[in-house]
Amino acid sequence: MPIDTSYVGKTLDVGKAEWSEKDVMLYALGVGETSLPFVYEGADLKVLPTFAVIPAFSSMFSMGSVMQVNPMMIVHGEQRIEVPGPIPTRGKITSTPKISAIYDKGSGAVMVIDVESRDEKGNLVFRNVFTTFVKGEGGFGGDRGPSGKKNVPPEREPDAVVEMPTQDWQALLYRLSGDMNPLHADPQMAAIGGYSKPILHGLCTFGHAGRAIVHTFCGGDPTKLRDFEVRFSGEVYPGETIVTEMWKESPTRIVLQSKVKERDKVVLSNAAATIAA
Repeated sequence: MPIDTSYVGKTLDVGKAEWSEKDVMLYALGVGETSLPFVYEGADLKVLPTFAVIPAFSSMFSMGSVMQVNPMMIVHGEQRIEVPGPIPTRGKITSTPKISAIYDKGSGAVMVIDVESRDEKGNLVFRNVFTTFVKGEGGFGGDRGPSGKKNVPPEREPDAVVEMPTQDWQALLYRLSGDMNPLHADPQMAAIGGYSKPILHGLCTFGHAGRAIVHTFCGGDPTKLRDFEVRFSGEVYPGETIVTEMWKESPTRIVLQSKVKERDKVVLSNAAATIAA
């Protein structure tokens, strides 16, 4: 189905979501967090900032009103979150997705979906920018969009390196937070996608890297992470170790990248975060 570029700038179907303490604790465990402030309701429960992707996740698939594609042909390319304040441990939001850009990359199409999520009083709780690559949907004569690298690490040793092992069952736990794509659980579906076995969700890797920032540069205070963006550059297999290298370029800016230790492969690139001074 040809891509309708007239949808750029238009609002898509509004989505609603709610969550409770159990949801934020399940998410924390799904991204490898085990410290009590994030996983125990009796310890002044805190919410990891990367939880912002969970209530708004369904908005990524609102592109269905623009084109009909095989879900197995959709690749999550980049992710950005903006979190202006503490995420409540219990909440209800309305998420409004808008297509901010559609790019023609030849072999596929890139769609950028900007999602604002507001509470019942209309206050902005968080904002997501989902960037997806749809294989085989390019060649429609559109703008190729920006190219090149951004958030490039400086040519010096990182200021901090954090290693986080994942478990063999990590994807099976993370998927319970909402992304039930069988690519992350079923070996046969993984093989169709070209993988030797099920892979970890990119947003699970995103959560691990977010944890590294919170614990290393925010003193464990999740409210100090204000925004965080990455490009998904490679896959992680459950059981591998995620190594996040971080450079503090200013009191409020962190540039980072994440690798798989066992294969020395970069899996998150073009990544940066803003933290409170």
